[in-house]
Amino acid sequence: MEKSCTFLVHFDKGTPAIATEIKEALEGSDVSAKIDAMKKAISLLLNGETLPQLFITIVRYVLPSEDHTVQKLLLLYLEIIDKKDAKGTVLPEMILICQNLRNNLQHPNEYIRGVTLRFLCRLNETEIIEPLIPSVLQNLEHRHPFIRRNAISAVMAIYKLPHGEQLLVDAPEMIEKVLSTELDQSAKRNAFLMLFNCDQDRATNYLLTNVDKVSEWGELLQMVVLELIRKCASTLVSLSSAPTAIRAAASTYCQLLISQSDNNVKLIVLDRLNELKSSHREIMVDRIMDVLRALSSPNLDIQKKTLDIALDLITPRNITEVVLMLKKEVMKTQNGELEKNGEYRQMLIQAIHSCAIKFPEVASTVVHLLMDFLGDSNVASAIDVAIFVREIIETNPKLRVSIITRLLDTFYQIRAARVCSCALWIIGEYCLSLSEVESGIATIKQCLGELPFYSVSEEGEAPTDASKNSQQPSSVTVSSRRPAILSDGTYATQSAASETAFSPPTIVQGSLAAGNLRSLLLTGDFFLGAVVACTLTKLVLRLEEVQPSKVEVNKASAQALLIMVSMIQLGQSPVLSHPIDGDSYDRILLCIRLLCSTGDEVRKIWLQSCRQSFVKMLSEKQLRETEELKAKAQVSYAQPDDLIDFYHLKSRKGMSQLELEDEVQDDLKRATGEFIKDGDDANKLNRILQLTGFSDPVYAEAFVTVHHYDIVLDVTVINRTKDTLQNLCLELATMGDLKLVERPQNYILAPESSKQIKANIKVSSTETGVIFGNIVYETSNVLERTVVVLNDIHIDIMDYISPAVCTDAAFRTMWAEFEWENKVAVNTIIQSEKDFLDHVIKSTNMKCLTAPSALDGDCGFLAANLYAKSIFGEDALVNISIEKQADGKLSGYIRIRSKTQGIALSLGDKITLKQKGGS
Repeated sequence: MEKSCTFLVHFDKGTPAIATEIKEALEGSDVSAKIDAMKKAISLLLNGETLPQLFITIVRYVLPSEDHTVQKLLLLYLEIIDKKDAKGTVLPEMILICQNLRNNLQHPNEYIRGVTLRFLCRLNETEIIEPLIPSVLQNLEHRHPFIRRNAISAVMAIYKLPHGEQLLVDAPEMIEKVLSTELDQSAKRNAFLMLFNCDQDRATNYLLTNVDKVSEWGELLQMVVLELIRKCASTLVSLSSAPTAIRAAASTYCQLLISQSDNNVKLIVLDRLNELKSSHREIMVDRIMDVLRALSSPNLDIQKKTLDIALDLITPRNITEVVLMLKKEVMKTQNGELEKNGEYRQMLIQAIHSCAIKFPEVASTVVHLLMDFLGDSNVASAIDVAIFVREIIETNPKLRVSIITRLLDTFYQIRAARVCSCALWIIGEYCLSLSEVESGIATIKQCLGELPFYSVSEEGEAPTDASKNSQQPSSVTVSSRRPAILSDGTYATQSAASETAFSPPTIVQGSLAAGNLRSLLLTGDFFLGAVVACTLTKLVLRLEEVQPSKVEVNKASAQALLIMVSMIQLGQSPVLSHPIDGDSYDRILLCIRLLCSTGDEVRKIWLQSCRQSFVKMLSEKQLRETEELKAKAQVSYAQPDDLIDFYHLKSRKGMSQLELEDEVQDDLKRATGEFIKDGDDANKLNRILQLTGFSDPVYAEAFVTVHHYDIVLDVTVINRTKDTLQNLCLELATMGDLKLVERPQNYILAPESSKQIKANIKVSSTETGVIFGNIVYETSNVLERTVVVLNDIHIDIMDYISPAVCTDAAFRTMWAEFEWENKVAVNTIIQSEKDFLDHVIKSTNMKCLTAPSALDGDCGFLAANLYAKSIFGEDALVNISIEKQADGKLSGYIRIRSKTQGIALSLGDKITLKQKGGS
């Protein structure tokens, strides 16, 4: 039988101490030797030894000692020894220690009294405790707070015993009196904790009486008060679904969220508010501003959870207030000097973006404020602003002119290549009038600086800007050529210099300053150079439509051609560490050819088709979000023959308002099918695994239930013989990040009878684990033990991961950062690329991030990104790139990336097993 253990001590498995040596040391007069002997005795007892011969020696030679350390060790020894016999009655020799404990409780030394009271908190034997109760109660009025606080804890421990209410009938009343007069914060905390655990009515009454003084109480007492309030709110929600009860619970949670300074408390309260939001959204909508007050916390996790909850509660009634609050928070990040201001600002920008898409009327109030952050040193937040502006300028035509004007005015402040690329695309697509087009061309020319980027002297090549700037302008990150991951998961060669902010440009002779585009180009970012070329081409083509003077058009076209040729020259010169990449070179060359000879069809493609594609992308994104909301809103309805209760015909006698509302809510839930569980009995049968064969003397099968962090095996064992099986034991072992919680117990199984055995296994990571073992038993006829080997139980990774959504930018960032990759070759009998993708999605329980429109058509090639999250917060990324061969078979690779090795390997094994398409 398992025994409880109240403390652990490290035990060095060297040469174990001998009981006779310990006995001799205890009988001696040397105090230090006694201390060492007591420590050895306690270590041996904790490791399974019994040492019955030491008890009388300790009573004779250790009990009378006045040394505090010896007395402390004596109490630890008394705590762990067996005080009852096999029948469960207290051993008679335990009477010997009662008088010693009573003397300790009346000892003049406060330390001896305190540790003895603490010892009583861990004593479960009523026969020993009962004669000590008067001495314990006397200590409630002791002058020293250390003794009073331990006396209160002892009273609580005694009262919580199986028959404790009979031993201390009026304990809650006594503790309530102590609480009203106590001045020590720690003792008050223990007293309130006792009432909280033993008499919650008294605790609640005391709290309501002193609610105005809670802010003056110490943190220890406030934490217990907080736990009581949280428990009351949780109980209220679980017992009642009436609007009155939910409002009271939501109000309590919001007060806790604002008043508590502990971050862990705030996170717990936000989780509870999130649960309320899921089931009672209409009530939580009224509390959105109270929830947003939690943004004052500097913790990013709290801020993220708060924004996630608030964004689901936005309605036309509260959108103006919410956006105003978010704008104030964005402005605060400008003034603050916190190191995580950039990340917080990025979250706020994303939240405002979401608000503006749902409610376009608020876009005009925030877009100009956010455009100030296009030049932000935090590249991620600057990119979010650029994407937001790009979407708003299309969805809000009235804001186009003001956005373009502001963008042209602030373009020189942009410091990141990716933000420049997005801003240039906006300028190329949405500069429509003559003044806007001319301003767009002038802004780009100003940011590029004087041409050429370098010159060749008579003596040879002498880089003009390179010599003036003493090499290239310094950048925060080193230029490198690397493949870029496109939104469909494919790769393209990109010469990326820096996506972070660069150092301020140096003064160049003959111009005011080297512009941002010039500095980025001189670091070797020709991908940005290709974007500049495309933007200039669009602006010149549009200038032909809006400028009546052909001379001005030809002049602008010649200037654009000069810029493009200069960029190609720079890319082919030895000035830079590496030449221009092929993709960017081809793109710039295409723009040169286009400006030299333009046809109507090509003009239509450049000036109309690009924007039409963007409009189509936005509409598809909105359609996907709408479909997801509809899917979430779908609820199961009751069956046609279910009973209908008519609320207005019900009797209302003796019912309070809360009870009446509960009746209404329950009726509504039955009517909408909320009480109906969607579990499928067929799926439950799939979780029953046969562990032994039908011909084995013992038949066993297991029902596997996977909770989030643990696995429960409900094993049914059937004795198929005519003999009684003795000492039958289910022995299990695990492989992987699985851990058995309990030791196996022995059972006696009658002939042809069955036994249910439960085994709990803890899970610590998302990894495919294996449970194996055997059943061991004895029979009266055979002296040897019989072993029946069990089939292995493989724990499926699919129980731990669920589909999730992230942005394309976040997916690419994680793909670049994660170090573990598992590459699986495609080997399947499925011949359709789309069918194979659907099969992988179904088999891996992942979400396809690639838009359906990008998967349409029949081109013989398919690339898609999949994403899922585990219950442990791990991210699983999958990229599928497949191609149809001439013989109709599919070839390609499935690449899995994750932060940890386990999920990458397990998911790869799952895909390898399932990809053929048979099962």
